[in-house]
Amino acid sequence: MGTSRHVERRTVLKAAGAAAATLGLAATTGCGGDGGSGDGTVTLRYAWWGGEPRAIAIKKTIALFEKKHPKIRIKPEFTDYEAFWEKFQTQASGGNPPDVFQNAVGFLRKYDKRGVLMDLKGQADAGNLSLENFRNGVLANGQVDGKQIGIPVGANTMALVIDLKAFQKAGVTPEFGWTWDEYFTALQTIQDKLRIAGDTGYFSIMYLYDLYLRQNGKAFFTDSGLGFTEDDLTQWWEDGHKRVKSGLVADPKKVEQVKPKSALSAGLAASEFTWDNFSIRYEGEGESDYGLAPIPTGDGKDTGQYLGSLMLSAFSGTKHPEEAARFIDFMVHDPEVGTIMGYDRGILATTEQYDAFTPTDDNNKGVKAYEEEVAAAGALGKITPHPSGADVVEAAFLRIGGEVAQGKSKPADAAKALFSEAKAAFAG
Repeated sequence: MGTSRHVERRTVLKAAGAAAATLGLAATTGCGGDGGSGDGTVTLRYAWWGGEPRAIAIKKTIALFEKKHPKIRIKPEFTDYEAFWEKFQTQASGGNPPDVFQNAVGFLRKYDKRGVLMDLKGQADAGNLSLENFRNGVLANGQVDGKQIGIPVGANTMALVIDLKAFQKAGVTPEFGWTWDEYFTALQTIQDKLRIAGDTGYFSIMYLYDLYLRQNGKAFFTDSGLGFTEDDLTQWWEDGHKRVKSGLVADPKKVEQVKPKSALSAGLAASEFTWDNFSIRYEGEGESDYGLAPIPTGDGKDTGQYLGSLMLSAFSGTKHPEEAARFIDFMVHDPEVGTIMGYDRGILATTEQYDAFTPTDDNNKGVKAYEEEVAAAGALGKITPHPSGADVVEAAFLRIGGEVAQGKSKPADAAKALFSEAKAAFAG
């Protein structure tokens, strides 16, 4: 992955769509029960987070499953991300979480530590769930201490979403292997020529900082804690705050004012780091054209990137472990499910579903091309382990990073506060 090759048309691709799957609210339905009936029919509770488009698609896959498995009924429960985990924590504490539920790497160790998650290897050994045909080694994302407690349904990676018109007007062309210095020089050019900020606020994004650390031989998390120092974080936030004051990064007060719209689609800046499959939101919100560009590097080669994933997990105390495993197997392997879900939760994780779905819109074509380009360039590594409490640290990083951006907290004090909150989270 050299610095001389410009990103080709298939890499910086137009993103199209109506709204991000992570946005929007949906009412929660269903409350579960004993899971059985007199005629032998089993009922499983299935919970996830996401917007209305995801809910509509998942309900179609549930109907398909019930048609093929008439003795298993599925009761759906869904809401937005924050409300999902608030409710799930209460359910887990009360011993009544859903039988099957959407999960993410930041929560695996936390709920494994509490004995909530089923080790699905046993169900795989029994023939109720296949652990074969997962793409690019993504199955490992759901493994903790030798147990398979999450089964990936999709995969995504970090990307730089850019305002194509702004970059073109400024005469800036992203390149694979470009360095951070080259990236910030590009943003300065955009600011000078177009009088807008270059970035929306990169330094409060935990997953981007993780990539930066990985580029420098560290990582955000170790198995049990943080993989960097207070000095490391202080420097990161000092650099970010300086760029806010210089106007290179968008005014955080204006960023707050346009929420829930992105500062990028609101025209406050020309680029924003996020997960590649979230790029659908910008075209729906904004007036420009948007595309995916490479992550800047430290050495012109290593981006630190990996495939993240949404997963399905099962409750260790479910009364119907075999049926839960069969349901998960269907949801991650059935080709028709793949065609229904598309890339709503990221690039489809298994070959059966990946091969079954051919994207037709510009956004999904762009996401597929971007991930294939990154994989072909050999940029993908293994995901950084997340200890129990990682979810709390992620929220704290976003909040405290925002305080730094607004000048409410000095970088050194903010770093100290983050480490203090992390210590408490890991001990919980």
